[in-house]
Amino acid sequence: MDTGLFASDYHIPVLFYETIDGLNIKPDGIYVDCTFGGGGHSKGILQHLNEKGRLIAFDQDIDAQNNLQDDQRILFIPQNFRHIQRFLRLHQIDHVDGVLADLGVSSHQFDEGERGFSIRFAGPLDMRMDQRQELTAALIIKSYSESQLHKLFEQYGEVTNAKTLAKHIVQQRAHLPFTTIEQFKALISPVVKGNPNKYLAQVFQALRMEVNDEMGALKEMLSQLAVILKPGGRAAIITFHSIEDRMVKTFFKQGSFEEQPENPFATSTKNEVFLLVNKKPITATEQELKRNTRSRSAKLRVAERMS
Repeated sequence: MDTGLFASDYHIPVLFYETIDGLNIKPDGIYVDCTFGGGGHSKGILQHLNEKGRLIAFDQDIDAQNNLQDDQRILFIPQNFRHIQRFLRLHQIDHVDGVLADLGVSSHQFDEGERGFSIRFAGPLDMRMDQRQELTAALIIKSYSESQLHKLFEQYGEVTNAKTLAKHIVQQRAHLPFTTIEQFKALISPVVKGNPNKYLAQVFQALRMEVNDEMGALKEMLSQLAVILKPGGRAAIITFHSIEDRMVKTFFKQGSFEEQPENPFATSTKNEVFLLVNKKPITATEQELKRNTRSRSAKLRVAERMS
């Protein structure tokens, strides 16, 4: 690996070579990086583009703009990728040759304690990727009903005692402060099960996904791919959560979000929208796992827009 490609420790791109290869980049094409972050994947795309090629970079985190390089081929859009089609049209772009999304949280966001993403640091219970929005993790803990909390901890965090955790929070939140990470950890400490670090990581993951409506944003972005991708254009999506991966897998396979039950007697309805480039998800090599532990849960799926 050419480590010089990533000048910043802001974020080490996972499955870098696999993703760039999967996009099958045309030198004069137009490509979208939905999650610019530290710009690692974007740099890889730019290396394959000639002077006519263009890169459209989305990132709702204002900090990501600090990683932009001086390159006339880049257009940076400081918005959530769920609005991909609208902002492309605002810039007179109807179709693109490829779309990349590296979902989840950047290393930079995890390492900035004041952002509230990590259990390792003291800071506010925030977790907003877009700091312009009002909803924070603290506000969710304060305002969500017991059933809402139960659902999000169970679905997004796969927390073993999600129901007990939700009930405990609702019972205790009127009496104990929870605006900081440390206060929140103290609030839920009586119901933590198993490995505390793993448990807290699952709880924090669930809150982060809810704060940023990550599943909703992913669904909206995927639903626009058929319109914005040129025939032969490719989408490469890296997920870190089983729910995300299942959504991408189902959409690429069927062109919809509804999982069809397998029926050997049913007439096969072929997906006329996408062709799977890799039938199984691509995962990190042993070499990458040693270099970047974050790649452990990463799964890459690539699909091509059919004619």
